[in-house]
Amino acid sequence: MHALSRGLLAAGAALTLMLAAGCSSSDAGTAVAADTTASSSSAAPTTTDNVSGQEGIDAGGSTDIDVEIGQCVKLGGTMTAAEIDNAECGSMESNYKVIAKAAENEQCPTDVNQTYYETLNGVEQGALCLDVDWVIDGCMSVPSTGMDEPARVDCADPSATSVEKVTEIKTGTADPNDCPEGGFAYEARQFVVCTTTVS
Repeated sequence: MHALSRGLLAAGAALTLMLAAGCSSSDAGTAVAADTTASSSSAAPTTTDNVSGQEGIDAGGSTDIDVEIGQCVKLGGTMTAAEIDNAECGSMESNYKVIAKAAENEQCPTDVNQTYYETLNGVEQGALCLDVDWVIDGCMSVPSTGMDEPARVDCADPSATSVEKVTEIKTGTADPNDCPEGGFAYEARQFVVCTTTVS
């Protein structure tokens, strides 16, 4: 009998909001220091579709879910029993975008928000490298503690907590000081998702 298991690995850049004033509050995982040496930035894309580093590569491995780089998923469950389904990017169901595939989760870019991987008899079979499915003018509930995953919410939902509204996505920088109110920095791939706190 073969034991197939699915897991999540919170990556090093797991959702750390860097405030423009230079303070940071850790949402889930390890803080990522912003690169303060980069000063240029390009025009903001509407989504992360055209962000350098999100086109990724397929470096092998396989998972049971049929998903391609650039497509989105709904990820939930626990660290040892992850649940994943296909979702349309930008939809209320989608919380992550597949930015690369790898044979093992350690091969994902160091600043991805999450990795999903599958093992067979304790041996990794494949991994999906995942970033939050950010959308300009869209809102995400970004959990500040625990193992909860981000969730797309209506910006006007009074019951939603820890809500961040995306105002801009800047490339060529990972400095949250380039954003009016702070944002989520992706240091290795040099982009920052500028947000404003709704609740």
